[in-house]
Amino acid sequence: MSYLPPGKVLAFAHRGGAYHPEVEGLENTMAAFRHAASLGYDYLETDVHLTADGVLLAFHDAVLDRVTDLQGRVSDLTLAEVRRARIGGREEVPTLVDLLDAFPECRFNIDIKSDDAVDPLAALVRERELWDRVLIGSFSRRRIRRFRALTEGRVPTAADPWQVVVWRFSPSARVALLLGGTGFAALQVPHRHRGLRVTTPGLVRRAHAAGLQVHVWTVDDPAEMAELLDHGVDGLFTDRTDLLKDVLQGRGQWWSARGGTT
Repeated sequence: MSYLPPGKVLAFAHRGGAYHPEVEGLENTMAAFRHAASLGYDYLETDVHLTADGVLLAFHDAVLDRVTDLQGRVSDLTLAEVRRARIGGREEVPTLVDLLDAFPECRFNIDIKSDDAVDPLAALVRERELWDRVLIGSFSRRRIRRFRALTEGRVPTAADPWQVVVWRFSPSARVALLLGGTGFAALQVPHRHRGLRVTTPGLVRRAHAAGLQVHVWTVDDPAEMAELLDHGVDGLFTDRTDLLKDVLQGRGQWWSARGGTT
């Protein structure tokens, strides 16, 4: 199956669904991802940093301090040192390979959080032939452009920050394409940013006219979910996996390749 199947709304468990009551405080942990998978989520969102000894870590922050009981920069620590940390007092920090192996039927949306993670991630994708199993994004244009080059455009990627601006403010898909808004599979954007509405019906129409998908992060309010779905967005990232599933089921839009539509 393609990473982006047509006609389906994609439900992404952001960091494993970090604010579901049963896994709150356990972002980017095996416990969170297991819980999301048990709900039928096929798409799991995570982040990558590189440890001092070259291991891709599924972790959001550059430092351990916020979510673990230890301190220090991930890039200064070996995997063995990171493994001593606990998230929520109990969970180890997983590696990206840990997640890929633990959830072989799931797809991953991966946010590259550091420059030094780009080349190892591209190498892992090539080694494991993860062409249709991952979608890669980054808030850094440099990182995402390098990843695309290293994987020769074979892996679906999200628009870089400049491409998002192009698509948001261009009057048509044709203009956006002429301005360089090409080479990616999806616009992954917030609903609003600093008071500006980023995801609009016009943005969705322009993207769809060019065969692109629109995925919105991170949406935890059911009314906002419904509004965006009414606009025709193709995917939603959420920390509240229970609420998004309820909304999609209520609209007849929930599906799971592993468990049908229930």
